Amino acid sequence: MKSYRILGLLIKDRIKEAGRTQVVLSQYSKSIQSRLGFHEVSEKSCSRVGIILLQLQGADSDLDLLESELKAINGLEVQKMEFEY
Repeated sequence: MKSYRILGLLIKDRIKEAGRTQVVLSQYSKSIQSRLGFHEVSEKSCSRVGIILLQLQGADSDLDLLESELKAINGLEVQKMEFEY
């Protein structure tokens, strides 16, 4: 059976946590099929809060490691969706 795994990341302080988050995402770049990021922007400022959606591919063991490393980052909330077909 095949599956899709999607991780949602809520970055509570982009200025503080974006660097470490990017290091982990770069380390597991081969496991990231699609990446989509959102944050609120106005004429005067950018929101410090951001959301990243990741569609993952690869071995479950690699995806589990990626998820656990992201969960270890303070100020980052990780939620997972899995679809089997």
